[in-house]
Amino acid sequence: MTYFDDVARYNQERWEELAVQGLEYTRPTLDLDAESSLAMVDPQGVAGDVAGKDVLCLAGAGGQQSAAFGILGAAVTVLDLTETQLKRDREAAAHYGLDVRTVQGDMRDLSAFDAGAFDLVHQAHSINFVPDPMPVFREVARVLRPGGLYMLRCSNPFVHGLYSRWNGDGYVLNVRYEDAELDDEDPHWEFEGFDGTDKRVVGPREFRHTLSTLLNSLAEIRLVLLGLWEDVSAEADPKPGSWEHFASVAPPYMTIWTRLDS
Repeated sequence: MTYFDDVARYNQERWEELAVQGLEYTRPTLDLDAESSLAMVDPQGVAGDVAGKDVLCLAGAGGQQSAAFGILGAAVTVLDLTETQLKRDREAAAHYGLDVRTVQGDMRDLSAFDAGAFDLVHQAHSINFVPDPMPVFREVARVLRPGGLYMLRCSNPFVHGLYSRWNGDGYVLNVRYEDAELDDEDPHWEFEGFDGTDKRVVGPREFRHTLSTLLNSLAEIRLVLLGLWEDVSAEADPKPGSWEHFASVAPPYMTIWTRLDS
């Protein structure tokens, strides 16, 4: 199958630039231990002991989750669009003395892997960079072993794209709720780069997937819901209009754990 389309080509270019400039999510984490590794990849405590398990970090390169799973004793494979991101995984693996397999490819095409190759597929925030999640879910179900786990972290579709819509009193909710590409007036991402300077880089194309689309698609291919968790800021009195304030009233991300029905 071939899914390396215009969206993939564009987003590959954008993520490559973001990685070169040092976006937070593209920097290898080099101070992990067993406790912090578990907190990174399974704060909900769903997966249990992953030592000896075959784990695929799907579209999640950058030297973070792969290192955490390796520290916890898993046999780790990473698939990602961008070579620089995968290079960061290799850097993190070398730092910890781990053996991590890296594969470059589109998350919608896992033909590089045999059916039933993995006990766990762990997908950090990336599903929102493809227009339709179903091809990804089908491939995940194919490469999972019966009873295998799939963790999906994604944007909360009800508030996806609202952070910049602070009007002095609240966050403006006026965009039709549907599966659609986000149409942002300013496509740039702003962040502090590796060198400590402020960066302003054009970001990838992003897509909203409604909650019904996500859950019904997972159910259709026998991925059984184990739980759904929303990220809410724990800061007690955040400044209105700040990221922490937004995250305290409109959880921006959620995590879904599922199991492949055997």
